[in-house]
Amino acid sequence: MHVKDQAARARQAAYALAALPLASRHQALRTIQDQLKRHATEIFAQNNLDLQQAQAEALAYPLLKRLKFDEAKLNDVIAGIDALLGLPDPLGHCSLARELTPGLNLYRVSCPIGVIGVIFESRPDALVQIAALCVKSGNAALLKGGREALRTNRALMAAMAEGCRGILPEGWATLLETRDDVNEMLAQDDSIDLIIPRGSNAFVRYIMDHTRIPVMGHAEGLCHTYVDADADPAMAVRVVTDAKTQALAVCNATETLLVHRQIAADFLPSCAAALRAKGVELRGDAATQALIDCLPATEEDWASEYLAAILSIKVVDSIDEAITHINHYGSHHTDAIITKNPEGQQRFLSGVDSAGVYVNCSTRFADGFRYGFGAEVGIATGKLHARGPVGVEGLCTYKYQLIGSGQTVEDTVTGAIRYTHRDL
Repeated sequence: MHVKDQAARARQAAYALAALPLASRHQALRTIQDQLKRHATEIFAQNNLDLQQAQAEALAYPLLKRLKFDEAKLNDVIAGIDALLGLPDPLGHCSLARELTPGLNLYRVSCPIGVIGVIFESRPDALVQIAALCVKSGNAALLKGGREALRTNRALMAAMAEGCRGILPEGWATLLETRDDVNEMLAQDDSIDLIIPRGSNAFVRYIMDHTRIPVMGHAEGLCHTYVDADADPAMAVRVVTDAKTQALAVCNATETLLVHRQIAADFLPSCAAALRAKGVELRGDAATQALIDCLPATEEDWASEYLAAILSIKVVDSIDEAITHINHYGSHHTDAIITKNPEGQQRFLSGVDSAGVYVNCSTRFADGFRYGFGAEVGIATGKLHARGPVGVEGLCTYKYQLIGSGQTVEDTVTGAIRYTHRDL
């Protein structure tokens, strides 16, 4: 079936999904869980084949790390669906109720976006997370994963489709497999309502430049942690180490460490020791090199998302210099400050232009599951229509429902009725 036909089928499925009660959507999510468990052995076997091919093709370490789908990853996606099941229905929520004139009431009610096309990296668990989010929010989906995960994605999609047969409409989710499919999908502006690409800035820009469909960009994560003059050094070492090393090949890992000059001499040696113990290569500016043994950092380092055991370090003279650096080089993903100073905390929170701005905690918390969203379709670094980890609410829009009793605009012109605009 051509992508044009798959998108048209998804459009019809979306109409049915929008009217599907929460009980049916939850039934589908539970059967997805059951089928993933039932077909786990087959899924793992297909993933091993993907891993073997990726290793033979010398796939980069970050992608190889993301590609693995084992018992732990299965348990994670099952737990994510459990969390989704515990969330309230995102559909039918009334955010405005207003009497326009007696007997004529206006309501703003949440509803699904419709058909969503998601292009994501070589993470098979992302396929399950995105599909589950679409089920919960009543959206149909066209899903394109990385070529490296094709066998695993096929096995996962087959298991989910089997579980939802007879519960969800045909075409509720479709797995696309080729680069040509992506280009064809970008042309289906009459059937697809939103494209969500996950990848580099260049990739997201390519998608935006080649479609008339609205795009919610999920770009790279060049995250920073700034250690202020008023930081607790022990806390800072612990948080920075976690932010860099808890997981390396992820978009919310800290890639650049900024340190206030007043604390640098006391803080950097102990932090460097902790990071080296985790196998991290350090690259620093001249001020950093004067305090610890590290490689010289270049202009390219400040703009690099390593996704590896590498950290660039810069010494700054003020919180304002740190904010300026972050806003200039960062990807507007997630950035953190370590400080005991309330004024400094507020200055950082208001000054850093990122989807997530943290105080005294690891950037690794930037995640839909950790936020209590159940899962995420990605982390949006733009400002429209959603920002940060995008869960079920980010996959919803709203419609205005106007309930009357025979009113006409002519009645308001003649003065037969008058606007009251009274909130209900």
